Amino acid sequence: MKKTVLCAAVLCAMASSSWAQSAVTVYGIVDSGVRVDTNSGPAGAHSGDNNKTVTAGGMSQSRLGFRGTEDLGGGMAGMFNMEHRFSADTGTYPAEFWRQAWVGLKTNYGAVYLGRQYNVLFDATTSTYASFRYSPYIEIFKPEIGMSLGARTSNTIKYVFETGGLRVGLAASAGEQAATGGSSRGGYVRYQSGPFMAAAATETLKDGAYNKVTTTTVGGAYESGPIVLSAGWAKTDPDAHFSRAILASLLANGGTNGGFGISTNLDQRTMFMFGGGYQLTPQLNLGAHYWHAKQDSLPTFNDADGTAKFAAVVADYALSKRTDVYLEADKTNLGKKLVFANGETSRAGYMVGIRHRF
Repeated sequence: MKKTVLCAAVLCAMASSSWAQSAVTVYGIVDSGVRVDTNSGPAGAHSGDNNKTVTAGGMSQSRLGFRGTEDLGGGMAGMFNMEHRFSADTGTYPAEFWRQAWVGLKTNYGAVYLGRQYNVLFDATTSTYASFRYSPYIEIFKPEIGMSLGARTSNTIKYVFETGGLRVGLAASAGEQAATGGSSRGGYVRYQSGPFMAAAATETLKDGAYNKVTTTTVGGAYESGPIVLSAGWAKTDPDAHFSRAILASLLANGGTNGGFGISTNLDQRTMFMFGGGYQLTPQLNLGAHYWHAKQDSLPTFNDADGTAKFAAVVADYALSKRTDVYLEADKTNLGKKLVFANGETSRAGYMVGIRHRF
């Protein structure tokens, strides 16, 4: 009997030790606001009308996620992340239920992740020179996301190694992914020294006919005390025969986020961006950002030529560690042949909202 009790105690101790080495976290964001967009009516006589909405996500896209780690000993750890995005205004969700769904293994020689995850362009930009430190993008208005080739890829293997201030990431996706019909390859390098940080990334993606599109980005930031400054540049260069339908899905990302002038004769698009933020008080954070995009047509054509200018300002006030309210205003000006779907060439947006993290 004593042996039985002793064995049970040992097993319980072992189980408790095992449980103590594992952790699963439920997390999420619920974000919604009220927004007014000018020049957003239907094409025709009412194209200049305002459009009033309750946003699905204002500063952040609403989400519910599960992530976990398990200490395997010897510097190794098992990891997973599943993240579901949804629209807070209607309670509906996109066709792809899990926006992230990966499993990984961390070792002393780097970490490997397998599944649907952020691509290297998004990793480099977001970790280094994203628009706003507290979002890091305005969900409803994020022109630079159109330069990240969709931000996520399915069927992906990613390897990340860090030492000191240096981080290197390599990723490849298999040709089975339905979003493009082809495969992708990419990598990034990030380095941080004190308040300065810089990163560069490139990714090439194929369509079903093996035509390619490549995006390259580079940028940096300076962060000291209440001040943060950032700047970046990106270029998207598709083959002449790369699927324009796929290109539109990769560059558009909805609304003002790059969805302009994607014609058959589009040759390349470049964008530079810069901005900053200032923590005025422990609760109040101010930010402003500017983006300038230039688009060129293939030789002998000019239907895709033009520029696009974007600007946004934000005031974010923290009511607590988890809840904040915000005011946002943005402006878009399209030039030459770059127009919105209703034929307008400029648009302004104004938004007030609330966000809760858990």
